Amino acid sequence: MSDGGFTVLDGTQLRSLSIPLTPSPDSNGPVKTGAQVLDLVESKASSSLGISLPQNLKSSALKRTVSVDDAAFQIKELDTDYASEIATNYLTAIADELNDDPIVVSILEGNTLRLFLEDEDDFAMLAENLFTDLDTEDKGKICKSQILNALVNMGVDMGIPPFSEFPLLNDILKKHGAEGGEELGQAQFAHLLQQVLQDIADALAEKHVIVIRNIKIINGTKLRTLLADEKQLNNVIEKMLQEKSSLDGELENTDIIRGFLEKNGKELGMPPSEANEAVVLLYDAIFADVKSNKTTAKTDDGFRELVKDILEKFAEQLEVNPVYHSSEY
Repeated sequence: MSDGGFTVLDGTQLRSLSIPLTPSPDSNGPVKTGAQVLDLVESKASSSLGISLPQNLKSSALKRTVSVDDAAFQIKELDTDYASEIATNYLTAIADELNDDPIVVSILEGNTLRLFLEDEDDFAMLAENLFTDLDTEDKGKICKSQILNALVNMGVDMGIPPFSEFPLLNDILKKHGAEGGEELGQAQFAHLLQQVLQDIADALAEKHVIVIRNIKIINGTKLRTLLADEKQLNNVIEKMLQEKSSLDGELENTDIIRGFLEKNGKELGMPPSEANEAVVLLYDAIFADVKSNKTTAKTDDGFRELVKDILEKFAEQLEVNPVYHSSEY
């Protein structure tokens, strides 16, 4: 998808990517330092994905790859075979991190802006709404330089890339004199906005801008990893049992488990219950299903099985219907 739509980067396209390492004249000698190998992999991955890899992604992937001291590894000289092994493992780790925590991007090609510009009614309404929002003193006039704020208000969802990703914007604003203090009425503002948006759309058509969105996807991958790790799963269940013990029968087991997941679920790979209505409905459906089975789980072992059953149901549902939510939660 492009412009207002989303594209999900889950590491799939990195699985078939190869990282060629130029061998040294002496095949038994060092060919690259650890830092050079990592930089090469990051460059190839970034080029394939079309984005600069976020620092937290690189850090997490590196932890999966290098078990030695990071600073020492950076300057260590690697022979051909070891350099190739590290490159392959690091690329795989980046792909695995994206599989666990996908990145959502929008590819801005100018399509959304062209749709606004081609529909006179839509554009007139957009310009009027922007002008009204910016005319805070209700004078019927706003400064020319407010065009910049109008673009900020439009944002990525309307096809405007962040200025940090689109330096050409300054040239476009200068071209149309949209930096001065001259005041414009609504019709003049709409005319200037139309010219600026047309140039932005043309520029994006020539060179697309890929923007990382402030969106998280919960697809059950992290939850399945937890379910497969018996030690980690037992630690989570023990915390629930401690909470159950402290309540001394005040709540039903399902209520205890739901309360724990709503409070701590983010760390387990669950969507935050406050993210949106769809998440609340997901919780309601799963716990209604569990209660309908009349599971009492009177013993600790029964409680453990109940927790596993609930987590497995969440993992299954999230795999089929991933939850998209703002990363602010």
